[in-house]
Amino acid sequence: MMAACSSAEVSVSGSTGDPVGTRTSSDCSLLSDNRLLEKTRLTKGILSGSPRRPADVSSDGRSVPSLRQQNEQLRKTSGELAYQVLELQQQTRTRELLLEEQQYRLKEEELRLASAFDSRRVLQQRVEQVQLENAALKTKYDELLELRRREEAELREEKLRGDRLLETMIQERQQAAAHMNSRNQRRAREAHLQKELQSAMRSKVTVESCFSAPSSRSTSPKCDLQLESRERGHSRLFRSLSASSPRILSSFRDLFHRRRRGHSVCSMEEDLVFPVRVNLYARVPVRALQVLEAHEQGINAVRFSSSSHLLATGGTDREVKVWEVRSGSLTHRTTLDGSTGGITCIEFDPMGFRILAASYDKSALLWRLDDSVAKLTLTGHRRKVTAARFSGCLHQVVTGSEDRSIRLWDLQRAACVEVLEVSSSCSDLVCSENSVISGHFDSRIRVWDTRLLRCVQELPAQGKVTSLDISSDHRHLLSCCRDDCLQLVDLRGRSNERVCFRAEGFKCGSDSSKAVISPDGCFLAAGSADGAVYIWNVSTGNLETRLPDRHSSSISAVAWSLSGEYVVSVDKSRRAVLWSDI
Repeated sequence: MMAACSSAEVSVSGSTGDPVGTRTSSDCSLLSDNRLLEKTRLTKGILSGSPRRPADVSSDGRSVPSLRQQNEQLRKTSGELAYQVLELQQQTRTRELLLEEQQYRLKEEELRLASAFDSRRVLQQRVEQVQLENAALKTKYDELLELRRREEAELREEKLRGDRLLETMIQERQQAAAHMNSRNQRRAREAHLQKELQSAMRSKVTVESCFSAPSSRSTSPKCDLQLESRERGHSRLFRSLSASSPRILSSFRDLFHRRRRGHSVCSMEEDLVFPVRVNLYARVPVRALQVLEAHEQGINAVRFSSSSHLLATGGTDREVKVWEVRSGSLTHRTTLDGSTGGITCIEFDPMGFRILAASYDKSALLWRLDDSVAKLTLTGHRRKVTAARFSGCLHQVVTGSEDRSIRLWDLQRAACVEVLEVSSSCSDLVCSENSVISGHFDSRIRVWDTRLLRCVQELPAQGKVTSLDISSDHRHLLSCCRDDCLQLVDLRGRSNERVCFRAEGFKCGSDSSKAVISPDGCFLAAGSADGAVYIWNVSTGNLETRLPDRHSSSISAVAWSLSGEYVVSVDKSRRAVLWSDI
């Protein structure tokens, strides 16, 4: 029995934590208890009812222990068994505690399993929801893909249509250019014929009364007397008979009427040459006569006409406004439209009939003062046009741009005739006889010969050039630079003597700030970033005066009338100020 219990104990100890092993040890302990009880009852029966026999003789004749010895042996065995019972009971309690712990852990695991099942169910629901959303997105994606395919097809059709329209437009432009060229050629022929007719009409001849050969020196006195009396009797000479014939006069009259009915850019009045009025004395302004909001946005350029009776301003509002200067005040006369970008430069032609302007929209525009619609638009530059000037010929224009090129235009053909490539962006330019002078952002001033079509001289500047101006006698060149310095260059000598003008507080406000020379060449005027106008004396090199407190922002440009009595300054805050010494 002890061996069986030992084996049961080993079985229990070898299966710790196993519920099956725990049940086996309990059964073994119960079996052992039952056996001990049976043995105890058997022992009691033997002690109470069995006959006594000799202690040393058995029924088969062998010697056996005595009853006392057997009792002692039984007590000893009972004690051992009782001890084993206690041990087994202790082990049983231990196993029960382990079983309870295992059951508690089992319940926890069941709870965790239930929670995991719940989480799995939630995740399955989310998966189903995501699948539904993905299906909806897939449907929407398919719809967008189909829409994109249709739009791409429409885009291809529009591109093809645009290409066809572009080809049609190019053909129409070519046809229009050919028509304009033929019309210009016809006008040139008509102008040549008109000049010949005018020359023929101006030619004067005398009609001799004697038709003898002129080579004969033996002219009769009678013929001489008749000739002298005829010359005294007529105060004027007769015109050529060929020029005064009715057919020629009618042809000339028809030609004149055809030119008036045409749409030529340059009228007959513009072909005439008027002397430019130059004042020999400029008065330094001391006070502001008028302050007005000239534009809806900032003003970039201002210019007087040659007669000093008109003033033009241009700004970022894409408009050119013309003002009349009367009795010390500016009166709005007209507004010139047509530019799709801000105005950067303005120029009157020498007669004051037309206005030329450069624009941010990569073009230059030409207006007649009696028409608010642009007569010509000169396109070809790749970036904004910073300067546009009339050259020595009234029918030629020069433009400079930030695309590092200078272009020469023929207004009669409305076409670019020459392109001068430069290594730096052009900020401003002026024109002299057979030459163009340009200022650039690389601190260089370049002189171009329009006959050779190349740069013949480079002059250094103090900094990035913002503007150029040339004196009325074309002897001095003024440049304004970003290093807050005005530089006056003598163009007469080879050394090109330069004089710099600075002043405390003067600061060049932008890359397009414009300075001017007075009509008599004695003063220089420029606007500063602090809103004041600075005027220097050329002969002394000192600051002559400073005109403050009328501008609330940086001054962008200054203009001096050719009459010498007015100065106008404009700024970035739409304000124009008329200055004078009155």
